[in-house]
Amino acid sequence: MPISPMDEYLAHQTPETFDFVATSDRNFYDRYYFNVHDSTGDFFMVVGMGQYPNLGVTDAFAAVSIGTEQHVVRASRALGHDRLDTRVGPFTIEVLEGLRSLRIRCDENEWGLSFDLRFDGTVPALEEPKSFTRNRARVMMDVSRYAQVGGYTGALEVAGHRFEVLPDRWKGARDRSWGIRPVGEREPPGIAIEDLKQGKHGFHHNWIPLQLDRGMFKVMYDADHAGNPTVEEAVFVPAFGQSGGIRHFGTPRIEIDYLSGTREMKSARTVLPGESGEDIVIESIPLRTVYLAAGTGYLPAEDWGHGYYRGPEVVEGLTFDLATPEKRAQYAILNETLCRFELSTGETSHGMHENMCIGIYHPHGFDEPGKMAP
Repeated sequence: MPISPMDEYLAHQTPETFDFVATSDRNFYDRYYFNVHDSTGDFFMVVGMGQYPNLGVTDAFAAVSIGTEQHVVRASRALGHDRLDTRVGPFTIEVLEGLRSLRIRCDENEWGLSFDLRFDGTVPALEEPKSFTRNRARVMMDVSRYAQVGGYTGALEVAGHRFEVLPDRWKGARDRSWGIRPVGEREPPGIAIEDLKQGKHGFHHNWIPLQLDRGMFKVMYDADHAGNPTVEEAVFVPAFGQSGGIRHFGTPRIEIDYLSGTREMKSARTVLPGESGEDIVIESIPLRTVYLAAGTGYLPAEDWGHGYYRGPEVVEGLTFDLATPEKRAQYAILNETLCRFELSTGETSHGMHENMCIGIYHPHGFDEPGKMAP
């Protein structure tokens, strides 16, 4: 394979050029994620971009929840050899200062969703615990990730509304993740079909980057069908300029009240056990949700998914009417839920409580894959 501009950097990890990764696993990926919200609960946007070197694809999307609709623009193209080239249709991501500042853009297009935003972190980027799961001999997840909260500056437009974005009101979180997780067109399940037959297939997930002026509470909790944790994290990271180091808590306890007939969060209570018995309690009060199953590729459909090859370059726009519970129900799977957070410290904040509960999850009474909350 040919050399590329990335090969100029003293960053090689293998004897190969940078367009080769160290593993031939088809599921290797490299991804940006951002979310953007106002401080009133009226607007919430999620933006993502990924590269899939062994599938030869890169793709990106933006999804905005405003009013009773979700607006999506998405793009995909052949990856090529230059992994520094982040242009995907109207999308571009530029690193301005590593681990601190980035620029995300979606140029004007026929679907009326565009933006030019600068993200500036307000806390140091936090390396998360590594995610690793194996199904029999097959590695299913082997992922590194870091997370950061911050403010946004710039402008955005959607559905005929234009917003001037300033960091005193417009905030959000981002992450960078890379490694192995299922991407691309679906594979046959093979022997893993036995997990479905035996009722051993399920996943519960919570990811909460809670932003305060003084720092970030960061909570992550993943568990299997039986409630055995696979990843857990509960920390406080001081903001830039604040004294002190990272404060660690015990295993987070997350209690979720679901909307009847769904697995969508009605409210949640998260308890962070302190070493000296001084627990921090966080109440999550949902305001609006970006449903990643609606057009973004996170939950693959027949026509679109992360790493799907769609041609040399394809750009699409979609609008979803989410005005009723019935219309939302089909997409309420992986939920980016913008919340008002109320803390036992007396502080309040706005931010995201990402939540998902699929398949079997015995701790919440979901003893069958299709069972919903009473």
